[in-house]
Amino acid sequence: MVSISSPPPPLQVHLKDKIDLTEKETQIFDLFLEVLSHFNLSSQVRVAGGWVRDKLLGKDCCDIDIAVDNMLGKEFCDKVNEYLASKGEEVHRINTIQCNPDQSKHLETARMRLFDVCIDFVNLRSEDYCANSRIPTMRFGTAEEDAYRRDLTINSMFYNINTNSVEDFTGRGITDLKSGKIVTPLPPQETFLDDPLRVLRAVRFGARFGFALDEALKQAATCDEVRTSIGEKISRERIGDEVDLMISGNQPIQAVNYICDLRLFWVVFSLPFGVEPAMPEMCERLCAASMGAASNLIQSIGGLKFDDEQMRLALYAALFLPLTNTVYRDSFKKRAPVSDFIIRSSLRRKAKDAETVVNIHRASRRFMTLLPFITSEKDLQNAQLEWGKAHIDVPATSKLRIWAGLLVREIKAFWKVALLVSTLSYPVGIELDSADKQFGLDKRMDLFKLVEDVIIKQGLEKVWEVKPLINGKDIMNILHLKPGPVVGDWTRRIVEWQLAYPYGTADECLEWMREAGSNAKRRRLE
Repeated sequence: MVSISSPPPPLQVHLKDKIDLTEKETQIFDLFLEVLSHFNLSSQVRVAGGWVRDKLLGKDCCDIDIAVDNMLGKEFCDKVNEYLASKGEEVHRINTIQCNPDQSKHLETARMRLFDVCIDFVNLRSEDYCANSRIPTMRFGTAEEDAYRRDLTINSMFYNINTNSVEDFTGRGITDLKSGKIVTPLPPQETFLDDPLRVLRAVRFGARFGFALDEALKQAATCDEVRTSIGEKISRERIGDEVDLMISGNQPIQAVNYICDLRLFWVVFSLPFGVEPAMPEMCERLCAASMGAASNLIQSIGGLKFDDEQMRLALYAALFLPLTNTVYRDSFKKRAPVSDFIIRSSLRRKAKDAETVVNIHRASRRFMTLLPFITSEKDLQNAQLEWGKAHIDVPATSKLRIWAGLLVREIKAFWKVALLVSTLSYPVGIELDSADKQFGLDKRMDLFKLVEDVIIKQGLEKVWEVKPLINGKDIMNILHLKPGPVVGDWTRRIVEWQLAYPYGTADECLEWMREAGSNAKRRRLE
């Protein structure tokens, strides 16, 4: 028996008695009916899937997918254009999207923009699958066959434009939507073995709507055959796409908890060979708890502090925070963070995403060493941080500004994300899994705001935009240097000087650099 750690409570979802069309939807559907009448076509034109579900839930949906029963989507689009041309109206470009199973496109799709709405057109179809592939053999099908080949009952309903009615051919779509259940139209193991991507879609929709996963679905999803099929039959890009939709959705924590409960965490976030040190037992639960703590903290401090991209990568960074000391040997035999491998290879996300998460982890560790000096009266005069030291002799109060400024310059716009992640690990007297979670959350929120206020009051919130007062060419001319690392070292010193003396002028900086250069030369001669 599979148990869900925190199942959503039983739901009774209110559904609309009928689908209410917007003005644009009425214009679009009336156009389709005019096309059928003009050419005396017997075709049944239906809206499929998510649009019907969302409309019944009373939600707006701009994702209109049209299914035609007796012709290809491209053929129906051609008829629409032919009809518009006959009336002397503008025809519209038709884009044809070829089959691409790795992108969950199992048959040709036509796309056309009507009344400023992008619409996809396909034919009703039936699918036959073969072993070791999630690529089906396609053929024209009935509306009932099309409904049963879909991933979930709540996504299997149609709105028949001809009859202005909702069609529920599985007999369960409306019932499951009302009761808040995630169920497959066909037996779940058969459904998942045909297309294992449907397991992740079930997780995503269950989390998104707060619906409960059907018991038979959970049993099927955790069986070894299905878990193996996820790794063998689904491209890593598609797994990454589904995970991204979960992380960017409204309930990312529930989605990750479902993945853990279904024993899919290391199937989805697959590891390279030879990780060091070995993963502790139940590490996936610690990862989920870390991400949950980050999400709660973001909500407490105000989500508006982060844009969508920062929020997404903050959750990834928190999810993999327990893995920050776990490494593997890359293709060059160098030790590399395992989180970098997961994002690049297991999820096939952009290299920039992996680099940003690794940089967030690195910056968060540096914040950890800086926090004691910000939160206490700890002596700064002789303090040195493990990640660097000030190259110039300045008062203790200026050292803090130098260190904080260098850190913010390094991580740039993600400094608040790095600060957030550092507060998750910083000891505040309360553990993340403590029973008094609210008290711990409040203390971490206070810590975040304290450090944020210090950085903002010091004028460092966008310090990476500040240019050095003296450029590399001038440094070489004034100090008689050749191109090389020494020029970079002097550039860093100049940045430190500017951080220590934020109101200093270029002439003052130049005078300091000449004096410091002379002193350095004298020390070398001695």
